[in-house]
Amino acid sequence: MKNLGRQFGAIALAVVAGQVTAEDSDTGSPALETVSVTASRIARDHADLGLSLSIIPGEEIEEVSHTHISELLSRVPGVWISRGNGQEHLTAIRSGVLTGAGSCGAFYMAEDGIPLRAPGFCNVNQLFDANTEQAGRIEVIRGAGTAVHGSNALNGVVNVISAAPSEQAETRIAAEAGANDYSRLKLTTSNTLGAHGFRISAHGEHDGGYKDDSGYDQQKLSLRHDYAGSVWTVQSLLSGAHLEQETAGYVLGEDAYKDSTRKRENPNPEAYRNSDSVRAYSRFSRDGTQDSHFVVTPYLRYTDMAFLQHFLRGTPTEENGERSVGVQSAFYQQNSDALTLHNGFDMELTQAYLKETQSNPDLGVFPTGKHYDYEVDAKYFAWFVGADYQINRKTSFSFGARYDIQFYDYDNRMISGNTRDDGTPCTTGTPATATPCRYARPEDGSARFRNWSFQTGLQRQMNEHHALNLKLAHGFRAPQASELYRLQSQQLSSDVEEEAMNSAELGLVGEWRRFSYDAALYWLHKDDVIIQDSQRRYINGSQTISRGAELAIVWSLHEKLLWRMQGSYAKHQFGNDAVSNEGNELDTAPRLLAATQLEWRPFSATKLVLEASHQDEYYLEASNSFTYPGHTLVNLRWHQDYGDQVYSVVRVHNAADIDYADRADYAFGNYRYFIGTPRSILVELGVKF
Repeated sequence: MKNLGRQFGAIALAVVAGQVTAEDSDTGSPALETVSVTASRIARDHADLGLSLSIIPGEEIEEVSHTHISELLSRVPGVWISRGNGQEHLTAIRSGVLTGAGSCGAFYMAEDGIPLRAPGFCNVNQLFDANTEQAGRIEVIRGAGTAVHGSNALNGVVNVISAAPSEQAETRIAAEAGANDYSRLKLTTSNTLGAHGFRISAHGEHDGGYKDDSGYDQQKLSLRHDYAGSVWTVQSLLSGAHLEQETAGYVLGEDAYKDSTRKRENPNPEAYRNSDSVRAYSRFSRDGTQDSHFVVTPYLRYTDMAFLQHFLRGTPTEENGERSVGVQSAFYQQNSDALTLHNGFDMELTQAYLKETQSNPDLGVFPTGKHYDYEVDAKYFAWFVGADYQINRKTSFSFGARYDIQFYDYDNRMISGNTRDDGTPCTTGTPATATPCRYARPEDGSARFRNWSFQTGLQRQMNEHHALNLKLAHGFRAPQASELYRLQSQQLSSDVEEEAMNSAELGLVGEWRRFSYDAALYWLHKDDVIIQDSQRRYINGSQTISRGAELAIVWSLHEKLLWRMQGSYAKHQFGNDAVSNEGNELDTAPRLLAATQLEWRPFSATKLVLEASHQDEYYLEASNSFTYPGHTLVNLRWHQDYGDQVYSVVRVHNAADIDYADRADYAFGNYRYFIGTPRSILVELGVKF
């Protein structure tokens, strides 16, 4: 594994070095401007931001036509969206795959800059709420976010940008079908009439599931309206998603993913996940006097989810949801040709609930009946300031700071303590020998968390083609509500504090007309990481250290041949011995992640793509005693146009038909695998008019 990492690094540096010294005849051509909104809430040139920012454009999203978000974000260096069953997933950005109650708290997941879930109420699967399949583009900040993000933007930001209205009338309809009774219908229609533009994007899909008693039905809808007035511009979006999923659980046993007789095995045929989400916002913006710009965005959010926790003893059912109203604002003032200042205020009010009920018979400390039933009213306030200063023609400096306040008001709607829902202990006997139940419910209470985050950056244009970026950041995340109120064993109150993060990164980017690269080195240290100790209590008990290198290359080898490569090599370790693993590597954290795409256009109407993605060996648990060997997947795509209106796409997943696991771990004395699907083919037929 170490040798493979060195080879990857050597090859990447050789490619970059070769291009730096060997410019072609197109060297003097100007580069195209790439615009991003994720870092500052207004459109800015990607090159001015000095961030490790990856952008997947709409054309690429349409071409990949992913059935799961992992298929798309594998094209971003340092990112691994680990696929569970159906639409379920876990996230890793400059980290191992994080699990548990607060695992999603390290990532800021948003739609048009607005978080998909309320602060303090994240969900590990929240990306399936967004219409990524028909997005205008997806922007990913690798590493700490900026001052406009705040809590949760520790390891990265994923911002799904809705597709803008077209200037002229256009409609596209596409139908897809494939293995395991898969089918999908996609529709988008758009136009602009005077000051008003609209786009309607919708799709529905059915997957019969490769595993026994699995599959899902999913529908998503995005309605966008843009208004361009003489003073105000208004961008509005109404989006919703509905999911009904029959979930297949882990398959147990060492190397079970290699056993052809077990590939379709589903140990949990009764498992399911149902989810509904709706979000709406209107973004008002206008230019003011003296080179100023103002943006304000009120928004609403609604989510409801119910699922069977097949991974827990007793397999209880969880129901959760939230209703939120909020507003984001930002004001920009260009004080001089060299200095731009900005500031803003964010606020959100949330009502959330969680219930957990077990219908199966008593299993000792896992009792039949209600385990949790609580509501939380949350208030979130944040202020931020920042500045961009052009020191000279080639050097610029940026700074941003943010102050967040998170309030929780918790209402336990059943008996407090760690007993059955009727107040009796989980086993009969004398009071001296009675056993507490696994689930603990605190008394009603409130909590408040306050913290600063900041980042500072220096950008230096080295010459016509190369730019150097340096970034330092301090971030945090407040404890999630479930880490405070969904307690276990005999912990009847949680005193956990915020997780803290310090990071530094050095980036180098280069661009010619036919070749570009984006390289970064980073160091990331987390302190007061929230964990569950051996007694299942939530504590601030760990430190982690991550160090890595990332590289992305785009090279037009020929007018008909394009090569892309994205890769990262990193080491993620425990930094102290609070969990007796000091110096060990984090579990589910491959050192090497890499992907590459070779695109060939033999004819103007034909496009062929060969894609490979590699995932290195990784440890399955914190003691580093068990491993998964990794794998490499090869995918193929053939896009064919038939005139200007009709097209077809053939996609082949896992073309080499290898045995692999989408994700593996080791827990409760067993190897556990989400087994990947064998070779499968999907065909799409589309019409444009």
